Amino acid sequence: MMAEAVLEGLDPDQRAVAEAVRGPVCVLAGAGTGKTRAITHRIAYAALSGVVAPQRVLAVTFTTRAAGELRARLRQLGVPGVQARTFHAAALRQLTYFWPRVIGGEPPKIIESKIGLVADAARACRLSLGRTELRDVASEIEWSKVTQRRPEDYAAAIATSGRRPPADIVDVARVYAMYEQLRRERNLLDFEGMLELTAAVLTEHREVAGQVREQYRHFVVDEFQDVNPLQKLLLDTWLGDRDDLCVVGDPNQTIYSFTGASASHLLDFTRDHPGATVVELVRDYRSTPQVVRLANGVIGQAKGGHPLHLVAQRPDGPEPVFTQYDDEVAEADDTARRARKLIDEGVPAREIAILYRINAQSEAYEAALAAAGVPYVLRGAERFFERPEVREAVVRLRGAARAGADAETDGTGLILTVRHVLSGAGFSDRPPEGAGAARARWESLAALAQLAEDMAADDPRAGLPEFVAELEERAAAQHAPPLEGVTLASLHAAKGLEWDAVFLAGLTDGMLPIVYAETPAQLEEERRLLYVGITRARVHLGLSWSLSRSPGDSRRRRPSRFLDGLTGGAATPAPPRAERTRRRAAKGPQPCRVCGRPLTAAVERKLGRCEDCPSELNEDLLVALKEWRAKVSEEQRIPAYVVFTDATLQAIAEHAPGSLEELARIPGVGKVKLDRYGETVLGLCGA
Repeated sequence: MMAEAVLEGLDPDQRAVAEAVRGPVCVLAGAGTGKTRAITHRIAYAALSGVVAPQRVLAVTFTTRAAGELRARLRQLGVPGVQARTFHAAALRQLTYFWPRVIGGEPPKIIESKIGLVADAARACRLSLGRTELRDVASEIEWSKVTQRRPEDYAAAIATSGRRPPADIVDVARVYAMYEQLRRERNLLDFEGMLELTAAVLTEHREVAGQVREQYRHFVVDEFQDVNPLQKLLLDTWLGDRDDLCVVGDPNQTIYSFTGASASHLLDFTRDHPGATVVELVRDYRSTPQVVRLANGVIGQAKGGHPLHLVAQRPDGPEPVFTQYDDEVAEADDTARRARKLIDEGVPAREIAILYRINAQSEAYEAALAAAGVPYVLRGAERFFERPEVREAVVRLRGAARAGADAETDGTGLILTVRHVLSGAGFSDRPPEGAGAARARWESLAALAQLAEDMAADDPRAGLPEFVAELEERAAAQHAPPLEGVTLASLHAAKGLEWDAVFLAGLTDGMLPIVYAETPAQLEEERRLLYVGITRARVHLGLSWSLSRSPGDSRRRRPSRFLDGLTGGAATPAPPRAERTRRRAAKGPQPCRVCGRPLTAAVERKLGRCEDCPSELNEDLLVALKEWRAKVSEEQRIPAYVVFTDATLQAIAEHAPGSLEELARIPGVGKVKLDRYGETVLGLCGA
């Protein structure tokens, strides 16, 4: 790929970033403005034009998933040699390499979690701490270490920071001191210690610093608003007296101050680097104008900061819907109903998310979605690539690739090959009934099958070896494919993600802002958290709150103060409770229209009868529908079941609908398919 070709398709601001090939450069990138596209094209343009050597570039991110995405995009742009790592991964790599030379002896063992060591430290201090208290104290120790506070400094740091300690200040300081003592005695190293020790090695050993700085001459740091003091120390150590640095971030998405992160490093960049090039990215390609307008309204009320006013680039969409409920049960029930409606209209379940302030809020939505028959995925649960069925599937796919089991020609061949291999692991076109282990296993395999379809759509020439390589890259980066279910996640966990439809739930004062946000800085961070939630939505956005916790409680709550003046005066009234009760009752077993027996199997519910009951099937119509489906499948290069499943075609052939309204009542015919195929199907029925 030629250097100039890399610049094609970039908007003027993204192009300005790409062409600023030498640092210092500061990119202020609003939500949905294509920051990853801008910085990857900047690296590619600099490398392909000969300004930098790819192997001399270190791109630093905050998650292995983001690092994997950077590497993948750079490979597509013809620059595969760039190192993209998290701060911790880069530090560990350097520390491991130089350890025998500058320190020697047995290297320390890296601890993944502090909880166990904190528990031992608490016992040594004769303190009894529960699981939640241990977790909170571990977080407090982490904050102290990233902000460079020692145990003896902890009490003074709390007094000046306005931070609320999870336990008695003296007790936390004692546990912190004992934690450090036990860690040294057991030759253990936590993540913060890893960064600190790497910086110390570079500072104290000039020859090591020279070797690292010779290797990495150009730096790119993503999400710079989330850098904490310890990470900034390591970055400065890597740089030395050079300034070939490009930082990218959005001050409006600073939501991790409680971990020690500070947007000051981003906002003060030009003070630290006079003469730096500053580019603002404000063209929002993710969200509709209606969503962008609300996001601007929320962040526009912020006190201080550096608000980036987003400019929507997408066509108009529906207005955000504000809904007030009597209680949390009603809110969860109706949110599940609205998610079900979107799915019926053709929005994939994996493109819908319900976001809340704290994880404890998920329980009501899990129950409501299960009652509504809507599959869901809890973000932050077990790692996808560590699931037994996924490990087995990857082994099978790897073996098939080595055996040359790949199809010959196009993307359809890849899809069929992957589905065939997965069938050996238990995958089928029809999901199992219920929501137990069998369903979870099927959904994992279905996510792999969907990933193959996505890859084939992006590159019809891709084969099984390329697919296996993609899986291995994703596994290393813990970049899981989207599972087929509505995502349930906290607002913090949702950062960096996006969906077609987002429901922001529980937006009451005391929850957002959270009750313990008291200082002006803490309240503004809560506002930014709402802004992050809003900007996750591409098209559909719902915002809701309830006036009480449980049915019958007094209605004392009020909507979040961050919504003042933005709801258009009044919220959409929720459906009456009686109506919701009837709707839920209707979710019981559907009776067979022939014998009246309750229908439990999905295919039977779709047909409206038991499979062995007499049917009024029009055989000629079914044949015509299948021939039409095969033609569409071939023309669009998609599996036949993606057009309509066999069960849906059989239901159409039995009912022979005469209008779009009648066709829409058949399960499996959502709005998207009705718009795309409805008239043709009706024509076949009429013939």
